[in-house]
Amino acid sequence: MNFKRQDREELTLNLTPLIDIVFLLLIFFMVTTTFTKENHLAINLPEADGEVADTPKTMIEVVIDKDGQYSVNGNALLNNRLVTLKQAIEKISVTNRNIPFVITADASTPHQSVVRAMDAAGQLGFSSLSITSKQSQ
Repeated sequence: MNFKRQDREELTLNLTPLIDIVFLLLIFFMVTTTFTKENHLAINLPEADGEVADTPKTMIEVVIDKDGQYSVNGNALLNNRLVTLKQAIEKISVTNRNIPFVITADASTPHQSVVRAMDAAGQLGFSSLSITSKQSQ
């Protein structure tokens, strides 16, 4: 008996849908990924070059050194906490909140210390706030 051999179709794998899925996943991950670029800036705070202005007789001057330690009108504070700073300022100002409030800091003073002094002035209700810097030596 002579059997006729059946023609077998060549098996092929269609890769088009697979490539489409891979491209869709690639687009999905590209769209949903957040790219963060972290910048670390080295900031040099300004130094004063101008002439010294006339200072009023009654004022509150908060001097902040490079370690973040406070001195109110020449009297150094025990620590650099906000409560201690507010108590020292209240002791000098009593009830007068209209006297000038001056914050003096140099270029190496931590920014947090300056913000803390500004916060103390704001919480106590001072209306006149000045920020100065130490003259470069």
